[in-house]
Amino acid sequence: MNSAGAKGARWAPLGSLKAAELCGCGCGCVLAVAYQVAAWVAEDTKPSLLWSSLILAVSSGGSLAPGSAGPLAFFPQWKLKHYDVIVGVLSARHNHELRSVIRNTWFKHLKQHPALSQRVLVKFIIGAHGCTVPVEDREDPYSCKLLNISNPVLNQEIEAFSLPEDVPSVLSEDRIVSVNFRVLYPIVITSLGVFYEADGVGFQRNITVKLYQAEHEEALFSARFSPPSCGVQVNRLWYKPVEQFILPESFEGTIVWESQDLQGLVSRNLHKVMVNDGGGVFRVITQAGEGSLPHELTEGVEGIAGGFIYTIQEGDALLKSLHARPERFASHIRNLEREDALLKEESSTYDDIVFVDVIDTYRNVPAKLLNFYRWTVESTSFDLLLKTDDDCYIDLEAVFNRIMQKKLDKPNIWWGKHCYPFCCCLKW
Repeated sequence: MNSAGAKGARWAPLGSLKAAELCGCGCGCVLAVAYQVAAWVAEDTKPSLLWSSLILAVSSGGSLAPGSAGPLAFFPQWKLKHYDVIVGVLSARHNHELRSVIRNTWFKHLKQHPALSQRVLVKFIIGAHGCTVPVEDREDPYSCKLLNISNPVLNQEIEAFSLPEDVPSVLSEDRIVSVNFRVLYPIVITSLGVFYEADGVGFQRNITVKLYQAEHEEALFSARFSPPSCGVQVNRLWYKPVEQFILPESFEGTIVWESQDLQGLVSRNLHKVMVNDGGGVFRVITQAGEGSLPHELTEGVEGIAGGFIYTIQEGDALLKSLHARPERFASHIRNLEREDALLKEESSTYDDIVFVDVIDTYRNVPAKLLNFYRWTVESTSFDLLLKTDDDCYIDLEAVFNRIMQKKLDKPNIWWGKHCYPFCCCLKW
């Protein structure tokens, strides 16, 4: 796992303590009391809830919810080997070299010192299943969702949205309307547009249309419509050309229509508009997450008040990639089988891997951690749980010194760092 998520992060202070004093990396160190993990698992808390409020971020962190019982309180008949600290190391399936480095550095130091090895258990956390979709064929490299493009519309301009002929054009009360979308294959937007009024009196409004990139407050480009300058009418929309930018794969944007008059916009909800995605090169996001819109536009109503015209970039390369997809899938499956065999051999040799029942992708990190927490509660007994990444160095002596000095062996302790506000703009 890389540590890109640490950018812009802030320390979560606990006295004068910083987790970086104990972990030789810029992210990913979180220490928590054991019985609270047991409480999460006992309540079968959903990963999404844990992600938004607790410590499941690889480099973000969070605060712990109150717990009420230890693991042995649920299973008093168990006699588990007890550890002062369990270290869970998040690792991707293919990160063999990083795991080897850990085994030959701080993990080796641990095994060579019985005073430490009897108190600490270290386990690598790896998803039991590899993604069956090649990286080139995924919507983004951090998930396992197939980029489902078929029959792409090439070498021509495409209207993104259109109204069915039987849907009348009427003014609404909404003065700000916005729609969010994600680009799945590079496109170029050539024009922005607004719906026209079917009153036969021509264009009588003043409207501004802007395109924003998610998490940015300044528009990439805009178009202004007014009675003297209403653009060109195509079908049931008025369009104006804009400065052309290539919107790359994974680009997330928001188109905002804003009326400069007291009256509202001609708009429709997403279910009454036809979306022309060019064969699957972009997708409308119907429920935007927090932070998708610039702050001053959060009052806008979700919907469509016009559209845009776009073209698909690099059409020949897209057709070539689609043609080679079957062969690429077959090769990828063979590579997964070899990877499974290597992981089985590695686990048998070192006995330090916990395989959790998830597909091993970056976006599944919350599920990986939750499943590991469940394993720790069901299989071990411990006081403290430390989560880290496979690109980090752990100074275990420093960990125990700080635990003693700061008296961290008490309930309701979280120790680490987090982004504030929550880093929703990164890979998550």
